[in-house]
Amino acid sequence: MTSPRLAVTVNGRPYFLDGVPGEERLLDTLRWRLGLKGTKEGCRTGGCGACTVLVGGASVLSCLTFSHEVDGEEVTTIEAVGADPIGRHVQEAFRSAGALQCGYCTPGFVMALTARLKVDGRAVPVEGLLEGLGENLCRCTGYAAIARAVAEAHRRVNE
Repeated sequence: MTSPRLAVTVNGRPYFLDGVPGEERLLDTLRWRLGLKGTKEGCRTGGCGACTVLVGGASVLSCLTFSHEVDGEEVTTIEAVGADPIGRHVQEAFRSAGALQCGYCTPGFVMALTARLKVDGRAVPVEGLLEGLGENLCRCTGYAAIARAVAEAHRRVNE
């Protein structure tokens, strides 16, 4: 049985993919079919946030999303988030705050924070942004640098 063609735009580029099984997760399509390795596989259960991408501008856990659920949608991964002014501010804030550590969780944090700032960056205080990142885990830091990066990104977006 063949799967219907999947039509998705990823990082501004349209893809038409045949043979994508109905149970294939977006994480696997991005990493293995499209070669976009910036989206990380952490837990595959939605508990760590390392696989966060934007679908239609909203933060989505790609390990819990079937590829066919994004048919016809625009997906943005860490590879292209810097093309967006808010995404660029977030990336620069993570760099300047030294919030990279091993870097495995960083793409998920950057994507989730970018989505939140795009929706209500001026309306939410830094504490609210930090609370909104509660689904993202970092296993090698005490979160102080990440908190500094969130504050810096908030400041940059609201200048």
